[in-house]
Amino acid sequence: MDAIDLQLLKGKWEQLLHILADRFGEEPDLQALLFLIGVQELGQGPQKYSKDEKQDLMHIATCRLLSQFGYYELKGVDEQGWPDWELSQKLPPLTLREQDLLIKQAIIDYFEKEVGLG
Repeated sequence: MDAIDLQLLKGKWEQLLHILADRFGEEPDLQALLFLIGVQELGQGPQKYSKDEKQDLMHIATCRLLSQFGYYELKGVDEQGWPDWELSQKLPPLTLREQDLLIKQAIIDYFEKEVGLG
């Protein structure tokens, strides 16, 4: 990403966090956003989830987000109605900073396209 893309990404990220802070009363961190997206993608609404289910929800979110770039493909749902994702393209080696930027861009895209925020 060049400097202009990084500035645009930073501005959109801050705008998204501000919108969500207004909606939820506090600014969510990255894990909270992944959990929120996972709950949205599961489609069973808010409820109590076990620690393992919370991790699974964050995995669902990560797969859903990275599917926008062709890395995962939805194969269907399991018997409990949970999405079943499959790796369709190996991710390139990324630094932690690059991973962070990629997931933030995917979250911005998700909220703009799927939720209508932004």
